[in-house]
Amino acid sequence: MPDPALIGIIASLIAGAMTGLGGAVVAVSGPPDERRQILLIGFAAGVMIAAAFFSLILPAFDQMRVGGASAAMAAVGVIAAVWIGAAAMGRMGLLADTLAVRGAIPARFGTWPEAEDKRRIALFIVAMTLHNLPEGTAVGLSFMSGDPQLGWATMLGIGIQNIPEGMAVAALLATLGWSRTRCAAAALATGLVEPVGGALAVALVEASAAVLPWALGFSAGAMLFVVVAEIIPHTRRRIEHGSATPALMAGLVLMMVLDVSLS
Repeated sequence: MPDPALIGIIASLIAGAMTGLGGAVVAVSGPPDERRQILLIGFAAGVMIAAAFFSLILPAFDQMRVGGASAAMAAVGVIAAVWIGAAAMGRMGLLADTLAVRGAIPARFGTWPEAEDKRRIALFIVAMTLHNLPEGTAVGLSFMSGDPQLGWATMLGIGIQNIPEGMAVAALLATLGWSRTRCAAAALATGLVEPVGGALAVALVEASAAVLPWALGFSAGAMLFVVVAEIIPHTRRRIEHGSATPALMAGLVLMMVLDVSLS
């Protein structure tokens, strides 16, 4: 029987590599216009919201019930794990903000045209990279839950939403004069932290099965924080280019269908 830990790590690598596919699309066709970029990011937000609830929060609740917790205690535990995950991602966001303002992060990316662009693009790319850690964790944990269908649905959903994320990263870097090849490589690099998250999740669960529901809730909170604090505000600030709400709903429905059909 295949080792679910190994499959989870490999699946998180595949899902993360899909950001490179998004970067390749930009390399071939050029960066999307701003309205299409907003729609793509909105779609990614919808997929992430559905994945957080259907692939992480609900399985976390079920795992706590299997462990002997009452429905009320399981709900409290999952809520606590979600809040901890959101708070941790919030703290990482503050750290990224501080590093960007001090100029520690942009030095890795070359020459930037304006101070505000420097901060905005650096924060966006750092946020994309950081939130790929809990995404990789989500993929790894979904395979460790004992339901391989859930694992494949999570991998597919996160992989799909990584494509527009990779396009967004590559498109932003293209505005700074980067070559198409470098833009595609940078987009791929932001996703390759996902197998790191997958490996960490697998190691924690193998150390203690009781960690699984807490890790699932933690990952859900981290993903939801990124959507609420980073992705949705980014689309709302450019509402004059068209609402991203239909794209968000499309991503939400697609991920729900994937979870139902593959479970």
